[in-house]
Amino acid sequence: MTLWLRHIALLLLALTAGSAQALEIRDGQWQQGAVIRGSVPPGTAITVDDKPVRVSEEGLFVFGLDRDAPASVTVTVKTPEAEPQVRRFDVKARDYRIQRIEGVPQSTVTPNPEQVARARKEAAMAWKARQKALERTDFMTDFQWPLTGIITGVYGSQRFYNGEPRRPHYGVDIAAPQGTTVVAPAPGVVTLVHDDMFFSGGTLIVDHGQGLSSTFIHLHKILVEEGDEVAQGQAIAQVGATGRATGPHLDWRMNWFDHRVDPTTLVGPMPDPEASAEQSAP
Repeated sequence: MTLWLRHIALLLLALTAGSAQALEIRDGQWQQGAVIRGSVPPGTAITVDDKPVRVSEEGLFVFGLDRDAPASVTVTVKTPEAEPQVRRFDVKARDYRIQRIEGVPQSTVTPNPEQVARARKEAAMAWKARQKALERTDFMTDFQWPLTGIITGVYGSQRFYNGEPRRPHYGVDIAAPQGTTVVAPAPGVVTLVHDDMFFSGGTLIVDHGQGLSSTFIHLHKILVEEGDEVAQGQAIAQVGATGRATGPHLDWRMNWFDHRVDPTTLVGPMPDPEASAEQSAP
């Protein structure tokens, strides 16, 4: 079903629903890291645990559940004609991969003060890009993998070095030769291009609307510029090993504002590379 037809179908569902059925969830998995999409009658206000959710003129919305989301969330829907509808959804907890490594030199795992200052400045740039929340509904598209390859890192995993916890990994790592083409998993607008961040190297952010964005890191080359509109399947970058990477791979991350969500909740299983369209290095 095309994006336009999907919008119409969801809108009709919302318009024909009574106040008790004002909230239509498209395909939410209600688990930690999930992206929840759906529709409500136009003019409806939504909050998730008291956090306002943007709603398009057509009544389409998206929000995300982060890695450590609580066991349940409360969604409140208020239409102009009815009393607020309050619904509670149970959120499935996930088991995350934990790795403990001892005997690592401290200089290897702890950047020096200059590197920390640089990383903080770059993180602020990325944070600013993710707050733009463009009034687009590209998030309703059926997402696709940005490339095919072997998954070498998963969302939510975490390492402990010498007993000290490091930040969890918030993306999915896909191994591929340097120069392999990365395509847009869904339409959107480019909100950040940076060739050389300390941690993430070549970094690209694409906004899919209303706070949902994709981040692609460790890139060898970026093929688009800030402000560009990109179509689903369009070549946007090439796989690299820049920043703090040990080898060529794509790290694909997604955010709903400050909530770090799992990209794999929006796509099916990784396609068979031999059955997929050829993605060759130049």
